[in-house]
Amino acid sequence: MADQAHLDEKVFDEVVTTTSELIRIDTTNRGGGDGYERPAAEYVAAGLAEAGIEPHLLEKAPGRTNVVARIEGMDPSAGALLVHGHLDVVPAEPADWTVHPFSGEIRDGVVWGRGAIDMKNADAMVLTLVRAWARAGVRPPRDIVLAFTADEEDSAEFGSDHLVERHAELFEGCTEGISESGAFTFHAGDGLRLYPVAAGERGTAWLKLTAHGKAGHGSKVNHANAVGRLAAAVQRISEHRWPVRLTPTVRAALVRLAEVHGLPPLAPDARDEEVDALLARLGPAAALIEPTVRNSANPTMLDAGYKINVIPGTATAGVDGRMLSGAEEEFHATMDRLTGPDVEWDFQHREVPVQAPVDSPLFAAMSEALGHFDPGAHVVPYCMSGGTDAKQFSRLGIKGYGFSPLKLPEGFDYQALFHGVDERVPVDALHFGVRVLDRTLRSDPAAPGSPTRPVPSGG
Repeated sequence: MADQAHLDEKVFDEVVTTTSELIRIDTTNRGGGDGYERPAAEYVAAGLAEAGIEPHLLEKAPGRTNVVARIEGMDPSAGALLVHGHLDVVPAEPADWTVHPFSGEIRDGVVWGRGAIDMKNADAMVLTLVRAWARAGVRPPRDIVLAFTADEEDSAEFGSDHLVERHAELFEGCTEGISESGAFTFHAGDGLRLYPVAAGERGTAWLKLTAHGKAGHGSKVNHANAVGRLAAAVQRISEHRWPVRLTPTVRAALVRLAEVHGLPPLAPDARDEEVDALLARLGPAAALIEPTVRNSANPTMLDAGYKINVIPGTATAGVDGRMLSGAEEEFHATMDRLTGPDVEWDFQHREVPVQAPVDSPLFAAMSEALGHFDPGAHVVPYCMSGGTDAKQFSRLGIKGYGFSPLKLPEGFDYQALFHGVDERVPVDALHFGVRVLDRTLRSDPAAPGSPTRPVPSGG
């Protein structure tokens, strides 16, 4: 299992080149159907085909292209593993960047550009790894289904949602999946290195608020002003303090972080103030957990009126809401109360919260591989505050994990680079990621001596 002779220097050069070349393909997703992933999908498909892996190119609309392929494992009766990543990226304004966001420039051991972190780096690691396997004749222990998707940065309508609704047969046998936003080095101070592996996501609740009132002249008294009604509701939402609701994943994360920091364990019936007190003692590591101990709702958009001296009859707002597993009804009731009788709300886009077990053989295999290549580090489960394509794939019964391994230097703010300016990834981090992915994907939890024991607290 420890042998990685098939990972020669070509692999490590190729993962850097592939990351750079994918970044150069502008796959900006502006939302509302405005995206074009086909050139990147064709690039990936050509790389797979060259390695003897048959790709399927699938579209709901022209240019919104997905790639799906299956690698046959040694035990076809075992549950298949889905490895997925999206090909689209959020917009980037070149004037704000040190380098052009679609240059894929490699400078001082770092690859720059939009998608370097989210998530063309991971796409490149997966593509490079399976090509290396093909050259060396390596077969994984179970089937692996690869999915490179469109439209993850918007509603997934043209990507994973389309694949799940229209091409579910391509994912037959998949029981678990891995994708973005986990297994990166988190420096928690005093030399403490954490690797958060996502085992849950809050549900997506993008809302449209609509206030109705009486249109009229701006100089007249108006007690049914739609703008005022909307503003009052938005303020109530913005100022609301949601109660603590600990999901199994978040509770496991708090227990593990308390252990790592040498703090007393969290009581099973801990009150809100006790959870907040523990977070306050976790230092930088609290940033991993704090956004996911509660539901949330953040006003993000306002739209009303067409002339300063005209009171409009309606006003609208957008709210980015997120719901924890088991707290969806509370979210609904709270929004009803906060919006009040004069403001309606409904979902513009909604996806369910998801959870995956943290005591699974796959989680253990991921932990072992991280600990093997970074001894002394601590693997912790966590829940993503946002969401990924794992939500859509969960409708097929696939348990999703965030696992795109990167070993990052201290001071490298990984999370700030998601959708941020000067997005970049160190070359060494890509090399680390390929090694960890290889060890994880070639592990067989059922095989004697397989390295699937969780990393102990000391590494």
